[in-house]
Amino acid sequence: MHLRTIRPAAALLVTLLTLALTAVPARAGGPTLVVRWNQALLSAVRGGTLGPPMVSRALAIAHTCAYDAWAAYDAVAAGTVLGGALRRPPAERTEANKAEAVSYAVHLAATDLYPGQRATFDALMADLGHDPAVPDSQAARTGLAACQAVLDQRHADGSNQLGGYADTTGYAPVNAPVVVAEPLTALAQPGRWAPLTYRNAAGALVTPPFLVPHWGRVASFSGSARALADAVPAPAPYGSAGWRAQAAEIVAGTAALDDRSKSIADYWSDGPASETPPGHWCLFAQQVSARDRHGLDQDVKLFFALANAGMDAGIAAWEVKRDHDSGRPITAIRDQYRGQTIPTWGGRSVDGALWVPYQPATFPTPPFGEYVSGHSTFSAAAAEVLRRFTGSDAFGGQAVVAAGSSKVEPGVTPARDVTLRWRTYTEAAEQAGLSRRYGGIHFRAGDLEGRALGRAVGDAAWKRAVAYWTGRG
Repeated sequence: MHLRTIRPAAALLVTLLTLALTAVPARAGGPTLVVRWNQALLSAVRGGTLGPPMVSRALAIAHTCAYDAWAAYDAVAAGTVLGGALRRPPAERTEANKAEAVSYAVHLAATDLYPGQRATFDALMADLGHDPAVPDSQAARTGLAACQAVLDQRHADGSNQLGGYADTTGYAPVNAPVVVAEPLTALAQPGRWAPLTYRNAAGALVTPPFLVPHWGRVASFSGSARALADAVPAPAPYGSAGWRAQAAEIVAGTAALDDRSKSIADYWSDGPASETPPGHWCLFAQQVSARDRHGLDQDVKLFFALANAGMDAGIAAWEVKRDHDSGRPITAIRDQYRGQTIPTWGGRSVDGALWVPYQPATFPTPPFGEYVSGHSTFSAAAAEVLRRFTGSDAFGGQAVVAAGSSKVEPGVTPARDVTLRWRTYTEAAEQAGLSRRYGGIHFRAGDLEGRALGRAVGDAAWKRAVAYWTGRG
């Protein structure tokens, strides 16, 4: 079972979280073609079953296909697979031809990645005046050729997409599943990851396996994601003072949660039926596009760099997760405090052996190792690209968490609307990382080292993207 097969029903009915930038007039004519395709892709993500690393790869592939199709109509840009082999003559380098090539390319990628959502993609093509079944123009053929080259390469990139993303490494957890509703009595290796057994939103008893433990082997965009991951220092070893201190910090922190910190945990959770962290940052990029009045050329490059940084962040984070196979707070705290009464969120006290994080009971902790935080890595990488692309860290974003919208304490928390504001992309990324500590599913080091890794990944991906669109790829 994949992470995203477990969906809180409320999330399917209505979203109570609103996102808006500070008042900036939208670009005349509405969203760009690239943003419209990104919106369609995120709709597929919400309705699909792929977890964050697979989503990040899917977005990267689709936006790489868009970029490679666009590059064929640029004077200097190099395609990521075919270089300049598809370059069209100057007379054909019109906005209409670029747009048509991009749409045929993204449609091909999208239907390859999300075949069950084809109707959504076909509808957008029809709205744009294209028939995907009749690619009878040079622009259409160019877009399809560019994308097919990307797909052929990515079908052999180590992700095992054609095998349903099944693990190719033979990973097996060292610990037996921990039943969340029952007190922990023993754990073979408390410092290592343990599967969790719980009832999902459909009421079914589930024990999700470690999500794509082979993901560190996926070919990265920059070529350096795995090396950057391997440079991350090891986490605190089990039983050490650092190990005990990080568990104590989570216990104290979750017991002290107020409406604002709970809202931060809830807003950034990006769990089932959401855009997931990589898609969340695409929403921010959509608003940057409107704020800065982007055209097609700018958005092709922005989403190309952003999505590939996200893919590399997933590869790097999962490499670290698999290398260290670290236990989550839910098992570490239960092991450390069983038999002791400890404070927890909601003003309650519990036996440490039954402690749970501030998460919905139907999805208590994502199914993969703790160290490092994927949220922190994805967010820091995205923030790095947005900062570099716009030439400034200034963001001016905000989100309103509606009263009573909590997935953990519905109807109760927060007592009043809570507005979250981020002056900079960096502030937003830092809050995303911190949210996982508030939620009780990551330790401090997992967050901070994830942020550092994300910044390095984002820098490498940015430089690689620039090399492509300046013809040095």
